[in-house]
Parts: sequence; structure tokens; C-alpha cells
Amino acid sequence: MTSQVRGVQLARLLGQWHALPGRRRSPDYAALAGAIRGLLADGRLPLGVRLPAERELAQALKISRTTVTAAYRQLRESGHLASRRGAGSWTMLPGNHRVTSTGLWTPVDDVDTIDLGVAALAAPPELVPAARAATEDLPRYLSGAGYHPTGIVELREAVARGYTDRGLPTSPDQIMVTSGTQHALDLVLRLALSPGAGVLVESPTYPNALAALAARRARIATHGLASDGAGWDADLLLGSIRQGRPKLAYLIPEFQNPTGHLMAGDLRERVVAAAHAAGTDLVVDESFVSLPLDGTPVPPPVATFDRHSRVISIGGMSKPYWGGLRIGWVRASAPQVQRLAAARVGVDMASPVLDQLVAVHLLAEASGIVADRRAQLTVQRDALLGALAERLPDWRVTVPRGGVTLWAELDGPISSALARATEEVGVRLAPGPRFGLDGTLERFLRLPFTLPAAELVEAVGRIAAVRYDLDRAARPQWREPAVIA
Repeated sequence: MTSQVRGVQLARLLGQWHALPGRRRSPDYAALAGAIRGLLADGRLPLGVRLPAERELAQALKISRTTVTAAYRQLRESGHLASRRGAGSWTMLPGNHRVTSTGLWTPVDDVDTIDLGVAALAAPPELVPAARAATEDLPRYLSGAGYHPTGIVELREAVARGYTDRGLPTSPDQIMVTSGTQHALDLVLRLALSPGAGVLVESPTYPNALAALAARRARIATHGLASDGAGWDADLLLGSIRQGRPKLAYLIPEFQNPTGHLMAGDLRERVVAAAHAAGTDLVVDESFVSLPLDGTPVPPPVATFDRHSRVISIGGMSKPYWGGLRIGWVRASAPQVQRLAAARVGVDMASPVLDQLVAVHLLAEASGIVADRRAQLTVQRDALLGALAERLPDWRVTVPRGGVTLWAELDGPISSALARATEEVGVRLAPGPRFGLDGTLERFLRLPFTLPAAELVEAVGRIAAVRYDLDRAARPQWREPAVIA
């Protein structure tokens, strides 16, 4: 059955959809249609969802029904909406767009776009030799069926060794290999979360984690992170766990996505203690743990303080190595790993053996590869910070001490409008509301520094030009939005 969004829900998602002076000179119906397309483009409004009736949306937005009627008509003409008398109107994919690997959609002809929506590096040069070596290792696995629900032992040993080197003794039996970090999160949620259970997440947080929680029909509560370098408010975070007693809390303590914050060691210990007292399981996303910059020391893993199997750690190869290598993992107690493997059999059986062998060879050279990645990211981060200071001095940015993204506080609640406008100049952005719930965070923008420095400087120049144009003049038309991942 097609899901439906109510008028008040869509109004919250739309936020300040026509608040900019330049946009006010455009017809309200065009602004409304463009804002709905923007929600579709960045995944906050799914494809195939039924929109509220025209009268209901008009009442929720406190505008005329004529405006909503005209906006819906424009969406039908652009291929974003299908309507049938008596059945309503539901969102759809335009014919000149395609679904990408992120699950969102993008124009077919956007090959020259500078994509600041995806926070991932290109593959390192060591990947090809590792793939060649993996093919030489493959024959010893060919006599078996090839299904290894917990992963091949070589890779589990390598991942366990990495945890042990970080001060957290780990055996291979405590590791399950998955098809990426997102897959690891999905499996953990399948095992640990029943529909309707309460979950605590940071705000802002990783959008695909929010999508996974929504798919499990979780009741999501948020803990707000400070926009400055402080990050987590210890009293508020611990109070949210103790008072809300969520079934599960999802945290990104190392160079948090999108803010780049690093959780202090003493808070990690207090969070684990609070979670145990409240009966809360902690899912700790360590996607960026190997990417500290400027020599920043990383505190012990959160699981170091766990004595009651309350902490499940997830990680993977995507951020320090390559997103195209779909290898992730779960670190938990051995019984939990076995339960995860049993749940996995009904989903995808096992990860590809060849990819796991490639990961083994890359992890064997981790020290050199990751050191080069850190040096590369430092140069690109500094180039992005310099360009922002020169071209957009009114934006406030806290220098991240690691990871691949910075979180910019803008000079107004313009994030979604800016993301739609920069599309016309060939820059794709991830607006702030993508990282929160119900259309909040319009004053913020995530900017990854994973592209070459020259591209980052060029992108900031284009963004700056569009930013100033937003206040000066109305744009002639609304263009088709693209994927944000």
C-alpha cells in the first residue's frame, strides 16, 4: 500500500520554502514546486509516497489552494508527480533521471557536476595490486561453496588485530564481515530493534542511518550537538539515555558525520555506564576512526569500557580506502555475532570472497595507505577552509580534527534553497536538513573535503556567486534537482 505524508508533516519538511528575498519575486507556486522537488532529490521525501490533498496542504502552509494546485500541476509537468482522480497524487521519478547507488536520483546528463554531496575518496593506487594479489589467493577457496556468513577467517583475523592494536583485545569470533558499514547497521537493527522501539541519535547525524531506522519504524529521539568544537553536551546526552531509556542509541564518536567532532574518553566511559543502567544498547559507528588529522590523538574505543555486551561497533573500508569495495564489519560478543550471522542468511548469505581477499591485502598495508590518505585530506581540508574564509567570510566553520567533512553554519536559513540554486552552476550540495528530522538545520551545510583542492576552491567560488545572487535577484526558473548522498 502506498504510504502517505500528511499536510502538517510536509509543511515541517518544507520549512522556509519561500523565505529568501530573491525567491519572493518568483511565483509562490513555483517556489513550492521547487521545494518539493528538492525534498525528493535529497531523500527527505521518498518516491512513491502520496502527497496531501491540495486543500489539506494549503491549510497546513496557510496559503491559497490555488497556489498548491498550480504547484502540483508544475510537478506533474516536470514528471515528479502522478495524479489520478479519486486516488490522489504521488511522487515519482522523472523520465530524464536515474536512481543511483545511493538510492536517490540524479539527472542523466550531470557528468560535469562538482559533487559535494558524497563524502568519499577515490580509490588509492594500492587497490589494483591488492586486487591482483587477491586473485592469486582465490583458488584455495574455490573448492568450497563460497558462503561464509561471518566472513573468511583471514579478514576476521585482520579486523580483530586492528581492534587489539587500538587497545581493545578482540578475537576473530567477535567479528562478522558485512557488505559495507550500512549493511552492518541494517543487520544490527534487524537483530536488536523491534518496530516501534525507541532510538536515540545525534542531531545532526548520518542520513542513511536515519533512513535505516525509519525502515524499522523506530521512534527516533535526538540529542543536539553543538555547532562549535564542544560537540556533545555530556549532561544532556547522559540525561537523554537515563530518562528516555531508549532500546538503542546510535553514536558516531570519532569525527562525527557531519560535524567532525571527536568524543572525549571520559564521556565514552560515562555513556557506556549510563547505557547499562538504562538497558540501552549502543551502536557505535567507527567509519572515520582511522582518519585523525593534525596528529590528533584518538581516545580508546567505546567498547573498551563495556563489561556487559552493551556496545556493538561497526566499521568498514569505505572511508579510508574506497566506497566501491563493499566491505564492512561488526564487532560484538561471539554469541551476538552468531545471532547476526543467523539473521543474515535470510538477507544475502555472505560477502564476496574476492572482495574480502582484497580487503585483507589492503589492511596488511594499512599504515602506509592511511598515512597517505591523512596527508591528502589535510591538504584538501585546508584548501576548502581557505576558500571559505576568502569567499564566504560570514559563514562559521569549526576546523575538524579528522574525518572527511566540515559542518558550516551559514549566514541565514538558506541551506535547501542554496542547494537547489547551486545545481544551476554545476555544484551538488548536501543541505543541512538532510542530516536531521522534520526540516530542521536550515542554517547548516555539510562540505566534504574529499575532492582535489582545485575542485574544492572552484566549487566554493560558484557557491559564493550563487549565495549573493539569492538576495539580489529572482532566478528565471527552477531547474531539476539532483542526488544528494
